[in-house]
Amino acid sequence: MVAPRRCHHAPVKKPGLLLRIVLAILLGIVLGLFLPEAVVRVFVTFNGLFGNFLSFIIPLIIVGLITPAISELGKGAGKWLGITAAIAYGSTIFAGLMAFLVCMLVLPRMLTEGSYDEVSNPEEALLTPYFTVEMPPVFGVMTALLVAFVVGIGLTLLRTDTLHKGFVELRSVVEMVISAVIIPFLPLYVFGIFLNMTRAGQVWDVVTTFAGVILLVFALTLGLLLLQYTVAGAITGRNPLRALRTMLPAYATALGTSSSAATIPVTLRQAVEAGVSRPVASFVVPLCATIHLAGSTTKIVSFSLAVMLLSGIEINVGIFIGFIFMLGITMVAAPGVPGGAIVTAAGLLTSMLGFTEPQVGLMIATYIAIDSFGTATNVTGDGAIAMVVDKLSGKELHREHFVETEEGDLVAVPDEGEPYLQDDDRG
Repeated sequence: MVAPRRCHHAPVKKPGLLLRIVLAILLGIVLGLFLPEAVVRVFVTFNGLFGNFLSFIIPLIIVGLITPAISELGKGAGKWLGITAAIAYGSTIFAGLMAFLVCMLVLPRMLTEGSYDEVSNPEEALLTPYFTVEMPPVFGVMTALLVAFVVGIGLTLLRTDTLHKGFVELRSVVEMVISAVIIPFLPLYVFGIFLNMTRAGQVWDVVTTFAGVILLVFALTLGLLLLQYTVAGAITGRNPLRALRTMLPAYATALGTSSSAATIPVTLRQAVEAGVSRPVASFVVPLCATIHLAGSTTKIVSFSLAVMLLSGIEINVGIFIGFIFMLGITMVAAPGVPGGAIVTAAGLLTSMLGFTEPQVGLMIATYIAIDSFGTATNVTGDGAIAMVVDKLSGKELHREHFVETEEGDLVAVPDEGEPYLQDDDRG
């Protein structure tokens, strides 16, 4: 008697993270047009809880990833910290100057003075959650960066295995939270954001009012990314378009979350997949998530020039260039949450450019309406900086990580460059 043949079905592979993020955005826009307010507020409530959790965990992610990464870089960590910061700041300033030059050439032909109506802040039209649970972080983002720098650099000098082992274990905890909680729930979070934005409708009023400027800003951000990866490809000898394509899941995630810090897990994973060594990526990506703001600077410069032209404010080239340089420093204090950069920059708009309160409100409204495009440019550019730092550092940085032996000792082993947080979610 012949035994019945068993059918072995291949396991169904989950759609990649990139596809899930894109689907979440599309579903949010479509369903936001007709879902009742009560249903939308359920997702808004989830977003409030998840957003508060992100605010709580982001400083721990920074400390848990940057501290051991710096300590594993060796005695050259302090120097490469400065070099990375200088590259990030230079990229931010270049983006602002490029946007200023292009907008001064294009916007006067596109806009007519006094041609806009007052637009209210879109945040006022968004639905509120049914309830919120406060999750205050242990410390702020800037404090987390300083703790990571001080302790990480100190560990490169002292090489105390006990303290290093503790931070390595903290990194494991952070990676587990990233892979088990943050990445799986990101698509739902993105869906809720776009659902609420579409349901509110006010955001799209702002978008249509400044449609031409928005298209110009989008073209500028794409051109900026192509320039960044062309330079990174020339320095590293890698295909810039292939590297840029590898970073697309990070771009899509930031497009939905509007937060560089919340996108750190995906940016880090894709940077390693693009060929950056794990220690360098773990050091550069969380750092640049806070200090590299090229996309945000491009948007703020472009929209502030648009508001000045529409309002008839005289544009002083020298003062505006100074504004760009100050913007690159001031926005580092942004808390890594949606809209944080423009809120931080509001003081400069008033003090240096002479904006009135309604004009600042218009800037905030316009910025928040397309906040995600600038953030997506920020995080995608972080991958290019990581490629450059990885190449420039050469053999000076220790490309190794530590594992615990059966005797409890820490032993350095070569980094194989395996993808960060490997799973089936790769976009």
